[in-house]
Amino acid sequence: MAKRKRESFFVDHLEGSAEDMVELESVISTARMPMGGQAVHKDECIFSFDSPDSNDGLYVSLTSFVGVGREYLEHYYTSTKEPVYLNIRRRPLPKDSAAKDEGDDAPPMKKSAPTKLAIGVDGGFDVAEEKVKYEVKYKLVVMPTMECVDFETVESHLFKSLPLATQLSVSGVIAAETASRQLDVAAWMADPRVVSKHANSLQQLHNGVKVPPKGWKCSLCDLTNNLWMNLTDGTILCGRRYFDGTGGNNHAVEYYNDTKYPLAVKLGTITPEGGDVYSYDEDDMVLDPKLAEHLAHFGINIASLEKTDKTMAELEVDLNLKFEWDVITEADSKLEPLYGCGYTGLDNLGNTCYMNSCVQVLFSLPAFQQRYYPSAPILQSHKDPTTEFEAQMSKLADGLLSGRYSKSPVDDVVGPGGVEIAKLSDEDKQKLIDRGQKGIPPRAFKSLVGKGHPEFSSSRQQDAQEFLLHLLNMVDRDARKHQQKANPANIFKFQVEERLCCLQSQKVRYSTRDEMVLSLPVPLELATNSEELRAFEVKKAEVEAKGEKVKDVVLPQITLASGLATATASEEISDFLSPATGAKGAASKTMRFKTFPEFLVVQARRFYLDNSWVPRKLDVLIDVPDTLDLSGLRATGLQVCEEELPAGDPQAAAAPAEPAFVLDEDLVMQLASMGFDLEGCKRAVFHTKNSGIEAAMNWVLEHMSDPDFTSTFTVPSSSNEPTVPASGSTQSSNEPPEDSIQSVCAMGFARFQAIKALKATNNSVERAIDWIFSHPDELTEAAMDDGNDGAPAAATAAAAAVPEGYTDGTGRYKLIAFISHMGSSSLCGHYVCHVLKEGRWVIYNDSKVAVSSKPPRDRAYLYFYQRIAD
Repeated sequence: MAKRKRESFFVDHLEGSAEDMVELESVISTARMPMGGQAVHKDECIFSFDSPDSNDGLYVSLTSFVGVGREYLEHYYTSTKEPVYLNIRRRPLPKDSAAKDEGDDAPPMKKSAPTKLAIGVDGGFDVAEEKVKYEVKYKLVVMPTMECVDFETVESHLFKSLPLATQLSVSGVIAAETASRQLDVAAWMADPRVVSKHANSLQQLHNGVKVPPKGWKCSLCDLTNNLWMNLTDGTILCGRRYFDGTGGNNHAVEYYNDTKYPLAVKLGTITPEGGDVYSYDEDDMVLDPKLAEHLAHFGINIASLEKTDKTMAELEVDLNLKFEWDVITEADSKLEPLYGCGYTGLDNLGNTCYMNSCVQVLFSLPAFQQRYYPSAPILQSHKDPTTEFEAQMSKLADGLLSGRYSKSPVDDVVGPGGVEIAKLSDEDKQKLIDRGQKGIPPRAFKSLVGKGHPEFSSSRQQDAQEFLLHLLNMVDRDARKHQQKANPANIFKFQVEERLCCLQSQKVRYSTRDEMVLSLPVPLELATNSEELRAFEVKKAEVEAKGEKVKDVVLPQITLASGLATATASEEISDFLSPATGAKGAASKTMRFKTFPEFLVVQARRFYLDNSWVPRKLDVLIDVPDTLDLSGLRATGLQVCEEELPAGDPQAAAAPAEPAFVLDEDLVMQLASMGFDLEGCKRAVFHTKNSGIEAAMNWVLEHMSDPDFTSTFTVPSSSNEPTVPASGSTQSSNEPPEDSIQSVCAMGFARFQAIKALKATNNSVERAIDWIFSHPDELTEAAMDDGNDGAPAAATAAAAAVPEGYTDGTGRYKLIAFISHMGSSSLCGHYVCHVLKEGRWVIYNDSKVAVSSKPPRDRAYLYFYQRIAD
């Protein structure tokens, strides 16, 4: 009876015959229920950035629980034949409606200042919009006919008339956590503190010291703040001096160096809940579960203490909330928001500003736009875009370049906070415009590019230059899979020629290395305002002697040209063991450009490690020109009047042999137990250097299609010994196997390159390909040798002029983008980027995109220059 009623219900509410409705019901009944822990992609399309907030909502497959936008629905159905989808549409409710529902007329709470480096968490920076009430509607969609059961809510009579299996499936999807829930917690914090190894066994001296509850002062100077009490003997000393001159006088750390007493607590941070404890031995902030007991030893009642000084996290916030932030983000300027193609912002997922800045610059370049956009053909060629690098780059390109996700807030019906746009005054509409766009969340992209990487997979702040190189290396590796397509990473590649001159014999040696970033020092000794700096130091000493703080800080000013001159100046090497004389003496080394890339990335090395191995940043202004002429730094190669150093390097020959690499057999067997070939498992563990099961498995998944994956694997000898193949014969005297040569040649390399690379890598096809990319100079020399497998002389000469994968041209450049960092070190702070577009500078500050009024190029960290055509 129940089934007949349901069939009748479908007949009443859907068009079609009774037989069609019975068939429709049988299709709907195939919906599955998500199992515990199964990923449910109900917040974003796997092909695009469409979401439940998009006009057509999001379609979630009730078979695989994958979410797709309307644009890709037919494609996904065609490739998977999954017939049933839950369409989710979400719209913000007007504020008046939401208020009536809540009945809450209480005034808004006053916001407190941030006390920790966090976004969207207790005590952190509150960047969230006002809380909004949403109206969520649902409908069941059956493909390929797009027949719908528009039940809107799970409380509706229509929903309760669906087959039980369908009801359970829909309810399970609605109740499930989204696949990216954990990535949505935007914590801008360091790793949780761990309990110190000294806490439970700390030895405390019975020296009669009793510490008063207030009135503290450093026992070696007159400082009364930033004080640390050693938990072994109760000595009170001042903390470290910060890079900007604030802080203490380093007396606490110097005391540890003398006594080795490991733990100290920061006075003024102690409350009944605990306090800031630092372990000098472990070089980190730690937890001391016995802090109350340790303090009681010196007469301190933890229950009676109140917080009177700033915690270390609060101090870090203060350092980062300096004038530098306002300058770099142009907070003192009224910025004009931008919308449309190429002006889409990126959400900060929690310390992802370094990634956002790099990505915005890359996708402003024609090579990346042409490679990954339009995106639909690329995305539709991948069954699971979440696991494919090319697909994720294309998805990001579509999100940033299409303009679909970049629109003014006043274009919506209901805006942030649930306000109805039409009812707003012109002044309030302008305030809404000033807040900028919503931005797109690159969750899947971050998850994929960070997978297996100890730093980029975390939620910690990272170095933008390191991430840029990591991303370009992934682009380069992915290009090997798609050799018929252009490799956009090539626009950054260039070769540097190093000239080594033995000053004893005046003989020289030339070598070439590959680079993607020109890293320049920041020579403070060449500051152009040295007189002003000296006067400031005198004034600073006088002010601090009075116990006051300096207000008008004078920063060193240098030129980019001085950093370039320092990097390219002749460097003297002492104790050089000359292969010409056989004796130790002096040598000089200089660097020049062998090729000039289409786009040159220049890094100003602002970050350094202090004496405590803590990353710090040089606060310095750099005069950066609009155009750069490096033509005078073009490499010349060996000159007619020069004589080469003899082959062989006594220094290298005398170096101790590297210890033989030993495979972790447990790791190999653990990997093999998953069903992978044993020889392939050995290769994976070797190439990932015993670094763990996840890294090894990722290597297997990436290389299991390699021709030599299942062939017998032998660990290569150390670099200072001849490479011996498994057969025991000396490989260099024999030709590599013909099938291995053909495998390498099939990747687009010449036969002589394949033979040379295979000989150098014990006939490993995969390693041979990597070797070719990393040894272009050796391949050039091999090609010039008459006996080298018949490489055509003309082709060799051309390759020597401009190696494959590189570009070359004039040494003149113009500035087209830069990335800036705010904060005291690379471990914290914030990144933004500025890009020159359509004749104006544009600032990309995560989701905010606007016309830049005062581009702060003198404070940037990475500069992007484009080669000027002849």
